[in-house]
Amino acid sequence: MQIIENEPMSNHTTFKVGGEARYYLITESFADVKAALEYAENMSLPYYIVGRGSNLLFSDKPYEGVVIEIGSGLSEFNITGTTVEAFAGVSLSSLAKKTADAGLTGLEFAAGIPGTVGGAVVMNAGAYDGQIKDVIKEVTVISEEGDIYMLEPDELNLSYRHSIFQENDEIVLSAMFELQPGNKEEITAKIKELNNKRKEKQPLEYPSAGSTFKRPEGYFAGKLIQDAGLRGYSIGGAQVSEKHCGFVINKGDATADDIYNLIQHVSSVVHDKFGVELEPEVRMVGFDNSF
Repeated sequence: MQIIENEPMSNHTTFKVGGEARYYLITESFADVKAALEYAENMSLPYYIVGRGSNLLFSDKPYEGVVIEIGSGLSEFNITGTTVEAFAGVSLSSLAKKTADAGLTGLEFAAGIPGTVGGAVVMNAGAYDGQIKDVIKEVTVISEEGDIYMLEPDELNLSYRHSIFQENDEIVLSAMFELQPGNKEEITAKIKELNNKRKEKQPLEYPSAGSTFKRPEGYFAGKLIQDAGLRGYSIGGAQVSEKHCGFVINKGDATADDIYNLIQHVSSVVHDKFGVELEPEVRMVGFDNSF
């Protein structure tokens, strides 16, 4: 396990913003994760779990605690028949491509999602009518006390961008997926089609956290934001993407406060104009006010 002091979170989030973490721990095994939890407890400090930082907004202020990375050091996976077991640090997009190469269908939707398996389970990540809930078979977790055990799908409380892990202290260590046999060429073609759609419609050339807001029931967040006249609206270096209004982007010199204030402004304007609550999909750490 690697321990780094005063590590800028801007180095570890796709928004490319965030203040320094007092301690940044990089884990490479299940034992490391347990040791990291013990480290935080021994230091009497709070901790926060990150993967690739693709759905996070860390405040500009220092995080006076321990950030535990479950990332590239925990990136082993195994394919046996139609069953796929992957550690929490595995890149979700890479796993989708590897399963496609193995002639397995079910993870095509995930090929452009820039997070890890662990983060995807926690958020029940999804896109293009697919979601983790559709393919999950089993999850191995560690409790805050260091106990390791498995959970079945009906114990995960999976719903739209939600899981039980958003409400408790369990940490995802690995996940098992059940896929279906398919035609490798057709699966690969589907992934290419979805990735081309992303490139065409999403502002992938700028730092962002993907879709900023959850989809309100009966509406599309991007359409509401556009209809509210907020396309291209900026606060500091943060901007509502002109390419896709559902994305808040970092134009290059944004602060975390810029992004946070823009998200708040967008949510407020949409509510005032249409009476619809826009709930951020992005997880926010270190801010005084919450939505």
